[in-house]
Amino acid sequence: MGPAGRTGSAGRARLAVLALLGSVLVPLVAAGLRSVLWALAGIAGLALAAVGVWWALAHTGALRALGAALSVVAPVAVLVLYASYGMLGPALLSLGLWLLALTAARTALAPGPTAASPPAVVEAPRAPWVLMNPRSGGGKVDRFDLVKKARAAGCRVVLLDAGRHQDVTELARQAVAEGADLLAVAGGDGTQALVAEVAARHDLPFVVIPAGTRNHFALDLGLDRDDPAAALEALTHGVELRVDLGYAADRVFVNNASFGMYASIVTDPAYRDAKARTALRTLPGLLTGEDAPGLRAQADGTRLDGLQALLVSNNPYGRAVDAASPGRRERLDSGLLGVVCVRVGNTAQAARLVGGPRSGGLVRLNAGEVVVETETGTLPVGIDGEHVVLPSPVVCRSAPGALRVRVPRHRPHAPRVSGGAADWPRVARLALGRRPVPG
Repeated sequence: MGPAGRTGSAGRARLAVLALLGSVLVPLVAAGLRSVLWALAGIAGLALAAVGVWWALAHTGALRALGAALSVVAPVAVLVLYASYGMLGPALLSLGLWLLALTAARTALAPGPTAASPPAVVEAPRAPWVLMNPRSGGGKVDRFDLVKKARAAGCRVVLLDAGRHQDVTELARQAVAEGADLLAVAGGDGTQALVAEVAARHDLPFVVIPAGTRNHFALDLGLDRDDPAAALEALTHGVELRVDLGYAADRVFVNNASFGMYASIVTDPAYRDAKARTALRTLPGLLTGEDAPGLRAQADGTRLDGLQALLVSNNPYGRAVDAASPGRRERLDSGLLGVVCVRVGNTAQAARLVGGPRSGGLVRLNAGEVVVETETGTLPVGIDGEHVVLPSPVVCRSAPGALRVRVPRHRPHAPRVSGGAADWPRVARLALGRRPVPG
């Protein structure tokens, strides 16, 4: 990092320290030592809300209704209490300063530009092949006229037929045998993963056209999910990235492999048409009943037992509110798997979730290899949203740089690398003008 970069980082570090001090001083000035009691009241409200969410998810009948009510009433009651005693404004200001401090601390420690060469500008392929699923994303292929636009770009287009079963992997292999020098998919992430494996095996470039429902892989590549046709610019004005692929046993995933609750829920035939209703109906048995999966895992020597859910991702996700929405991956080339585990077996553990990732209920870490097992001989797994059953134990690993992904030269949502979790001793050293000790 050059002098200008170091100066900017030091300025953000000073802002982080000042905002952190402000978040502490504001309630002290407003309420003196009583601010400790107000903080405890806020924590208690959050803990009660966590208990309410647990009851709503893990039980049925009256206890579920009580839990749903508690999850709403507890935080509202705290806000009303704060407002009644004139503490709502100071509390919100303190929270805002705390969030500012965290943001400034993370950006202050963000790595500077690396010495790695930029993505290479590539020439247009001679025989590009595109697989399109007309049913994905509620019909995005037709809505965005992707077939016509792909053919105009010189692509050979193959459409999946809803009326019969087609082996996506075999279609991609056949395309390679017939001379395709680029493979692309307009469809969901599950289809993307199957074709990406073939492209990686033959060292061919791969293009993602975000025509699925969620398109998480496209999001993390920085593509415009609201305009799938824009991805076709990668054919003529593209750059090439080397990204990792994840493996669960012999199955490839571009996003994640999920074990436990989610993997069991997606096996229900009703899930596709009624996701929320199916999840609420099945969760009690999966969390506390006889259907509870009882997962255990080992991630690079760290043993994790008694898990209800486990998410293994192709590169770590950024921080987010919960495991169901784990955030966005800032990198797809770290060579690491991200691991997010949920381990909540009773009301007390649900309350401790307020303590954050280190409370034991929610565990996050990174690993090169993750081994997942259970007492049964097989494990249901959700691989990029598609349900499969694999023999236990399942070994998950990363294949660093296995896939050549071609993307448009200008991506509207290209990820920015942040500094990760706030490391306050390093931030303090940087704010004082000292070079921080490497983390």
